[in-house]
Amino acid sequence: MHTPAITGTGVFTPGQVISNAELVTAFNAYVDLFNVDNATAIAAGKVMAKEYSSEEFIFKASGINQRYVIDKTGILDPKVMHPLLRQRSDDEPSLMAEMALDAAQKALAQAGKTAADVDAVICACSNLERAYPAVAIEIQNLLQINGFAFDMNVACSSATFGIQAAADMVRSGSIRSALVVNPEICSAHLEWRDRDCHFIFGDVATATLIERSEDATGPYFEIKSTRCATTFSNNIRNNNGYLRRSRPDGVVDRRDMQFMQNGRKVFKEVLPLVADHIAGHMEDNDVKADDLKRLWLHQANKSMNDFIGRKVLGRTPEPDEQPNILQDYANTSSAGSIIAFSKYSSDLQDGDLGLICSFGAGYSVGSVLVRRRG
Repeated sequence: MHTPAITGTGVFTPGQVISNAELVTAFNAYVDLFNVDNATAIAAGKVMAKEYSSEEFIFKASGINQRYVIDKTGILDPKVMHPLLRQRSDDEPSLMAEMALDAAQKALAQAGKTAADVDAVICACSNLERAYPAVAIEIQNLLQINGFAFDMNVACSSATFGIQAAADMVRSGSIRSALVVNPEICSAHLEWRDRDCHFIFGDVATATLIERSEDATGPYFEIKSTRCATTFSNNIRNNNGYLRRSRPDGVVDRRDMQFMQNGRKVFKEVLPLVADHIAGHMEDNDVKADDLKRLWLHQANKSMNDFIGRKVLGRTPEPDEQPNILQDYANTSSAGSIIAFSKYSSDLQDGDLGLICSFGAGYSVGSVLVRRRG
C-alpha cells in the first residue's frame, strides 16, 4: 500500500469579468424587453411580469461580487442572455480540454513533474462538453500522457469524488499518479434570464496532481482519508440531454434544460447532510475540531459555508480558517473548493491538518482529509 499525496494544483481563470453592476444592468434591460413584449398577457394575468434584480439582492443572497466567464458579450446582451462561443472544428481542441490543459500544466509545474510522470487523467465536472469521446482522453492526448483517462460527473462534488478515485488507485499501487481536472463552463448551463439564479455561476478550470508521497519532490499534502456519499434529490437539476429531441415536448428553450434548483429546500436539506458527513469523517479519523487548521469548502453560497464552518468547528471560523473565493469567482461548481485550496494552502506548516469538502446536486458530498508535509 502507498500513501497518496496532493503535490500540485493549478487554476485556469478566464480573462473576462462580469461585475454585479454589469449583470444587473443587462438583466434589468432584459426584464424591460420581456414585460413590454408580453404586456397583454401580463395584463390578462396569463404571464407573470418579471422583476428587476439589484446588486444588493445578489450580494445578500450569495456573497458574490463578480464572476469570470469565457464570454461576456452574449451574457450582457439583453436579446441574447447566454455566452456566445465560436464553433470549433473536430480538428481543434475542445474548449473544455483547452481550459483543463492550462490548469493541468500549472499543477505539473508546481509539483515539479511532467506529463511523462502521469499515469491517468480524470475529467470530473458538472457538465461535460460532449458525451463521447471522453473529454479526459482528449486532455490526455493534448498532454501526451501514456496510460488511461475517463470522465466522471457528480455535479458540484465531482472534484472530491475524482480525488477519491485517484487516491484509491495510487494507494492500491495500480498507478503512481493521476491528474484530476475540473473544467467548468458553468455560464453555458446557467439561465441568465432567471432572477433567482442569474448571478450564481462563473467559469474556471482546476487541476490536482495526486502521486505516491515517496515521489513528491517538494512540500505536499498527504491524503489521510477520503469519504463520499450520495442521496437522491431532484431539487438541483438540469434536464438537458440527448433524449430531448425524442420526446413529444422536445423544446430547445425549455426552462428545465438549464440549471434549476429549489433553493429553500436545498439550503434546508444539504446543510445538515454536509455537516454530519464532515463530523463523521473527522470522528472516524480521530480528528477534533481544534485539530483542523483549515476548511476548504465548496464555494456555492457564503451563508451555507458560514453555517457549515460553525457546525464543524463549534464556533465562527476565522477568515483564514475557512477562506472564501466565491466573492471573486462566484460558484464554479466542482472547481470551487480546489480554487480555495490552491490559493490558500501554501502557508500551512508541516503536520497541519485540513479538510477539502464539496457538495451539491445528487445530493452528493465528498470530503478529503489532508496533512501538510514538508
